[in-house]
Amino acid sequence: MATERLTMQKLREILRQKLELRRSHREVARALMISAGAVGTAMTRANALGLDWPAVSELSDEALETRLYGPRGGKRSGRPLPDLLRVHLELRRPCVTLALLHLEYLEQHPDGYRYTAFCEMYRDWLKCRSVTMRQVHVAGDKMFVDYSGKKPRIVDPETGEVTEVELYVAALGASSYTYAEASFSQTVPDFVASTGRALEYFGGASAAIVPDQLKSAVTTACGYDPEIQRTFDEMARHYGTTILPARPRKPRDKAKVEVAVQVAQRWILARIRNQTFFSLAELNERIRELLVDLNNRTMRAYKKSRRELFEEFERAALRALPEAPFEYAEWKKARLNVDYHAEFDGHYYSAPFTLHGQELWLRATASTVEIFAPSGRVASYVRSYERGKHTTTKEHMPLAHQKHAEWTPTRILAWAETVGPNTKLLAEAILRDRRHPEQGYRSCLGIYRLANRYGHERVDAACARVLLAGGRSYRHVSSVLKHGLDRAPALDIGPRGPSISHGNVRGSGYYH
Repeated sequence: MATERLTMQKLREILRQKLELRRSHREVARALMISAGAVGTAMTRANALGLDWPAVSELSDEALETRLYGPRGGKRSGRPLPDLLRVHLELRRPCVTLALLHLEYLEQHPDGYRYTAFCEMYRDWLKCRSVTMRQVHVAGDKMFVDYSGKKPRIVDPETGEVTEVELYVAALGASSYTYAEASFSQTVPDFVASTGRALEYFGGASAAIVPDQLKSAVTTACGYDPEIQRTFDEMARHYGTTILPARPRKPRDKAKVEVAVQVAQRWILARIRNQTFFSLAELNERIRELLVDLNNRTMRAYKKSRRELFEEFERAALRALPEAPFEYAEWKKARLNVDYHAEFDGHYYSAPFTLHGQELWLRATASTVEIFAPSGRVASYVRSYERGKHTTTKEHMPLAHQKHAEWTPTRILAWAETVGPNTKLLAEAILRDRRHPEQGYRSCLGIYRLANRYGHERVDAACARVLLAGGRSYRHVSSVLKHGLDRAPALDIGPRGPSISHGNVRGSGYYH
C-alpha cells in the first residue's frame, strides 16, 4: 500500500508541475527521477479527462486514481472484458495508444479493469498470436515488397519453350492488402516498374517502402547504412516516400511480405498450376482476377478481409500519388574524356571542359540525357541513339576550340573568295585533298591568319604561286610570304624544250 500511495504522490506531483508550474516533460522527469514517457502517459489521461490543477487538488488520492485509472480490483469475473482484437487493430491507426484505448474502454464500462490489468490482458493475448501478428504496423507507414521463390511459367506458342518468370509481391503493413504481378526479371527496370504499379494499385504511397537487399534495390548491402540504387531512390522521391531496406538475413524485418508471398503462392500460383499462359500479359490478367479473391477472403485472426481493413483505416492514411507517373531513368557514373565528352550507350555528350577528371552522373530516359556534377545539373540533351557520334554544346569547349568550331567548309570558302580567286581555289583543293575535314580546317585557318598579317593582295598572290607549284598547305603559303616570293615574277610552267643538246635527249617533238 505504501508503494501505491507513493505512486499516487508522484502522479499528483507530475500533475502539479505540469498543470500549475508549466514545466517540460524532461524537467518533471528529472525532478521525480522517472521517465519522460511516464510523464507523457499521465498527461495524456489528464488531458483526455479535461482535468486542470484546481480540479486535481480537490480530489483525494483514491478519487484521483479512480478518475484516471478506473476503480480498484483485480481480474474478477463478471467485469466486462475489452475487445482485444479491436484493441490490436485500433493500435494500427496513427497516434492511437493503449492509454487512449483504455480511456475509451472505461467510458463504455466505468466498472472495467484498471490500466495495468488492461495492458497485461493485451500482452497475454499477443503471446498467443503468431510472431508476425505481434508486430504492430501503423496504417500508411510501410509497404513491404519481395519476390517469390516459386515462379510461374509462360509458354512460347510457336516453339513450345517454357520460360520461368518472376512473381513480384507487395503488401501494406497495417491491412495486409496485397498486390502481385509477374515480370520477366528482377532487374532494375522490371523492379521499379512493378513497384510503381503496386503504388497505383493501392491508390497511394506509404511513408516507407521496405525491400529485401536485392541488387535492384540496394547497390551496397549493409545492416546499418545500405546504399540505395539510384533509380529506385529517385522513384521513391517522386512518390514522396522513402526506402528502408530490411537487414540482411533478418526475415522478421519483412515478415509481413514473407507471409504475403506464402499467401500468393497458395491462392495464386497453386490455383494456376494446371493452366497454360502464352504471354506475360495473359498471365498477369489471370493474377489480377485471383488478387480480387485473395484480398476479399476473410482472415481468421481478424474476422475481416484484407480489403475491409484497407478500406476501414489504411486507404485514408496513404499519401496521394503525383499526377504524372514516374518516368524510368537510368543512372551511370562517368568521367569526362580528354575531349570533354562522356559516353552513354555508345553516344558522346559534352560537359564543361573545366569538369575534366571529375566524377559525374549521367541520367538517361527514353528521350533525354542529363549530366550532373556535385554542384547540380550541368547539361541536358535530347537523347541520340547514333553510336559513335558526338553531341556538343559550344559553351562547353575551351575558347580556342570554340573559335575553331565556328568554321565550316561553306564559311571557309566564303571567306577565301573575299581574299581572292586564287585563295578560294587553294582552299577548295585543301579541303578536297585531306582525308579528314578537320585537317583541312586547320590549314585554311592558318591561311586566314596570314591574310590578317600580310593583307589580302599578297596572300592571294602567294596562293597563285603555290597552286602553280602544286602545293596544298598553309606551310607553302607561309614560306612564299616569308621569303617575299609573292612579289617575284610569275612562274612559267608551260611546255619547254630540252635544256641541253644530246643524241639521247629527244624532246617532245620526237614523239609526234
